[in-house]
Amino acid sequence: MKLFFDLISAQAAPQLVAVDLHQCIVAGWAGRDLAAIEHHIEELAALGVPRPSAVPLYYRIAANQVSQDGELQAVGPHSSGEAEVFVFMHDGQLLVSLASDHTDRKLESTSVALSKQLCVKPVARTAWPFAEVAAHWDALILRSWIEEDGRRVLYQEGALASLRPPAELIEGCFGPAGMPAGAGMTCGTMAAIGGIRPSTSFEMELFDPILDRRIRHAYRVEVLPEVA
Repeated sequence: MKLFFDLISAQAAPQLVAVDLHQCIVAGWAGRDLAAIEHHIEELAALGVPRPSAVPLYYRIAANQVSQDGELQAVGPHSSGEAEVFVFMHDGQLLVSLASDHTDRKLESTSVALSKQLCVKPVARTAWPFAEVAAHWDALILRSWIEEDGRRVLYQEGALASLRPPAELIEGCFGPAGMPAGAGMTCGTMAAIGGIRPSTSFEMELFDPILDRRIRHAYRVEVLPEVA
């Protein structure tokens, strides 16, 4: 899968980079605070989702399920997004972007892995060098919004201090050799404000309050009929 990013750097002029993505990993249960992880586990358990076998877990997603389009299709009305940091390698450099771990919540009660694999993973078109945000990583803020009753509603918000740092997740998945070329990983999410629920509109951002910049992406979901 070929992805394109506007690489925005505080040290150089913007440039367009093309990335050949061969493998995609969703890091689940990636919080630092065990109490917060337990809250998210209970939040999903209320929807019938079984407890994870380990924390964190690394779900492999087909690379062709990654998309930078502003629209996706999903079977049935039961899917919803989750804003996550997306890290990947380009020319030996770790870059940071934004993705949604869009998931089928109905199927999630049967198989978390399949529920993630079933849905396209939207990815933003902007990236930053990880080196420029590493020193203040914990201060970065993830937010997302959904549309309810015709209103834009805040759905998630929190600092990355609540999630495991990407270096820890990368080593946990790939070992001490680090992330290989052609790989990308989402790095965990925040609890949903008001509980997990579907929406056909999802907007997300990664905000850097130190350098005062944002990565944003939004998409809409076309619901396909469930045919028995």
